Amino acid sequence: MRKLLTVIFSIAVLTFCGCVSNNPEAKASTGEPTGKVSTFLQGAYIDVATATSKLEAAGFEIVATNKKVVKQGTTIVFTCPKLKAQGAKPGRAYISAMRLFVDDKEKAIAITNPVYFGKAYMQKEYNHAVFSAIKAKIDGAFPGLKDSVDKMDFDDLADFHFTIGMPYYEDQAVIGTASNAELLAKAKNYKKGKLFVFELKLSETSTLVGYGVGRKTARFVKKIGRANAALMPWMISIENGQAKILKGEYYIAMNYPLLGMGAFMGIASIPDSVIKDLTKPFKK
Repeated sequence: MRKLLTVIFSIAVLTFCGCVSNNPEAKASTGEPTGKVSTFLQGAYIDVATATSKLEAAGFEIVATNKKVVKQGTTIVFTCPKLKAQGAKPGRAYISAMRLFVDDKEKAIAITNPVYFGKAYMQKEYNHAVFSAIKAKIDGAFPGLKDSVDKMDFDDLADFHFTIGMPYYEDQAVIGTASNAELLAKAKNYKKGKLFVFELKLSETSTLVGYGVGRKTARFVKKIGRANAALMPWMISIENGQAKILKGEYYIAMNYPLLGMGAFMGIASIPDSVIKDLTKPFKK
């Protein structure tokens, strides 16, 4: 009887404090979400300098800024010790960097949701306590953030693929093989480093590299929606003598979950173009 009264009292307290909500994410504050999770966290416009200061004040490390994706837009790449620790695990380098897109044209910001991408990229290794804490830091630094229209069911994220025959997370493209040092040097030296955006060392055997694709290839972002431009620069995982990337059919669809088949067919050549562009630096 005492246990029953304790449970009833706890529910009453939660209800009174406003901790019980119809929002699936709010219900899962101490556990994994049970509904849809937004791809991006969107907020009122602030300039790049202010956004950078807010990230640093919240304890994040600025890795790079990139202005080469869309006009009047800047992507700030950032990380933190928890993200790097997760990214240092075998095959998980892509999760080590989050992005904040400052849109000077549309006067808005969009931040990658660590819970969304954490589940997608960590899969069975996903730790909600880690990624929800990172999201809480972002929410605290940027009050008033709202969920993007782009969403996906949390339970679908780990096994996502666009449609039948399309790649999953694990179906990555190997774009170069050599020692890690050689691969990194090639990436930096190609076209005198013009396309090299950042490197983020995660361990003695793993480094995440941000890289630009060709100008023609990059136009797909403008075509299917600049609001999600934070997906660029493309990420290259250099680990244990291999340079790998997430295939375009997976990575683009993951960042544009509302992208329909018609729109996707309009950029059908882009995944192959990305592989061609990113393979060039690593050719002998």
